Amino acid sequence: MKLFFNILVFAFIFNITAPAQVMPSPDENIPFLVTFSKSSDKTWGDDDNVQIYFFSIPQDNKTPFYIRIFDADNGGKYDENRNGFNSKTKFSLYGGKGAHSNPASKEKDPKGNYNSGIMLNTKTFGEDAANDDKWFNFGPINPTEGELQPEMGYVFKLVVEGADGDDGNLYRLSLSSSKDDNIKVEGGNILTYEYCFRTSDNAGSVSHLYPFVTKGIISVTIDVFDYDDEGLIRIISVSKKGENTKLEKAENREISKHTIVDDEINTSLDVQFIKNKSSKNNNITVSITNQVGESLAFYTVPIGGVPKYKYKIKVSK
Repeated sequence: MKLFFNILVFAFIFNITAPAQVMPSPDENIPFLVTFSKSSDKTWGDDDNVQIYFFSIPQDNKTPFYIRIFDADNGGKYDENRNGFNSKTKFSLYGGKGAHSNPASKEKDPKGNYNSGIMLNTKTFGEDAANDDKWFNFGPINPTEGELQPEMGYVFKLVVEGADGDDGNLYRLSLSSSKDDNIKVEGGNILTYEYCFRTSDNAGSVSHLYPFVTKGIISVTIDVFDYDDEGLIRIISVSKKGENTKLEKAENREISKHTIVDDEINTSLDVQFIKNKSSKNNNITVSITNQVGESLAFYTVPIGGVPKYKYKIKVSK
């Protein structure tokens, strides 16, 4: 008891705080999210020039928060320069009815009214040294401005659209209780239904995506756009010790189908991208659908924790 009290005092004195929910997270081991502008070549890895992210806040959390964007501009230190930076990227934040519940918001391709909801803020970035290698904030945001969703709380949507130009905008996102630092929003999360990201340059690196398997799913299809034969894709779950994908190629896509068993319902999968060769500036787009074509959500904080295979011990009689 005394030790527990001392830990609390230490935490209070030195203001120990938990890091924010960030996408990509350290567990995912992904360098950057990517959105290319609309004149880019699709073989550069972004198949539709639109990415949609959701931020969930527990219903009982009424404290204002911030959605932070690292390196939101097009140009400078990290972004992919094709023929001189000439691009713009639009970041638009939505809340209210339809922000998440509208099915068009959760499709892997941006069709229909994917920007549904009430627009709360928007900003377009070009080449801008003031926002290069720095954090930009939307906020403070009142949690009740989001769309209240069952088992998720209040949900907000960030639509990232590549506008004029042909460059690749590399950036990261954070859900934070502070405007000056990345401080955790208790119980919050960031999710997306299509993940477009930069792979690591180094051979042997392993990136992780954490889709959540909901009730009623009996199979999933993994769709990887522009993987460029970089390596293997493997699935870890409570029931899969390390199931390798059998990729079927279709144009610039690689498709793999997998059966879901009862033990995997209401758990996360660990979809691993294992790089077997060094390469620079490779971007890929990943989506996973169930047996009826509905998209699974990737959570930056995996629901139920990072999945671990559960060994079953057989007792001989």
